[in-house]
Amino acid sequence: MSTAYADLKEQAWRANLDIEGLVERTWGNASAADIPAGVMAIKPSGVPYDRLAVDDMAVVSLETGEIVEGRLDPSSDAPTHLALYRAWPDVGAIVHTHSRYAVSWAQAELPIDCLGTTHADHFRGSIPVTRRMRKDEIAEEYERNTGLVIVERFEKGGIDPVEIPAVLVACHGPFVWGGNAAEAVENAIVLETVACMAWRTRLLRPEAGPIDDALRDKHFLRKHGPGAYYGQSRKR
Repeated sequence: MSTAYADLKEQAWRANLDIEGLVERTWGNASAADIPAGVMAIKPSGVPYDRLAVDDMAVVSLETGEIVEGRLDPSSDAPTHLALYRAWPDVGAIVHTHSRYAVSWAQAELPIDCLGTTHADHFRGSIPVTRRMRKDEIAEEYERNTGLVIVERFEKGGIDPVEIPAVLVACHGPFVWGGNAAEAVENAIVLETVACMAWRTRLLRPEAGPIDDALRDKHFLRKHGPGAYYGQSRKR
């Protein structure tokens, strides 16, 4: 294993193993970025999770998209990851899955509203859904354009990608991110959980709407930001 990228490749490898329960076959990928070094490590394309090794991770330049290190081709979704890293420098890791409940919302082209405090603990508002991609965007540089459509949705909607680190790509599935690989994996797991909860809530009460902003913000901000107080913070 290369000493230059050993830690980054291990972060990406562990993230891919940790999302295995959210993916079937090879339908998913995770990457981890070293922004100062200008590279990301990402799962290789089409390699089954039960055969995935640390050295299989492909290291790719964030600027050029060229392979810096690795004997295998990176995930076909690598250009999507690159587009998000280039747009959002606070993002340190990205997860893409085809998890069942989140994909169902994406295929329905519906946002996942913040219906309760479980959602609000991790996402400060609804999980947005992108517009459908145009034929020209699909025909040329499809994966890169997927990332650009995600960025467009956040910019036009005035959405903070740090406060809502997830999106549903219309007719496709979820992309989720975080400051590091562990955060991105946790957000992917939570997204699938709240997608299931929202679906069941709407079955029980179709007219159920988002919780009040005050309750949403209380739950989000007690875990995130400078005033967060959830968890163990006192020195002992």
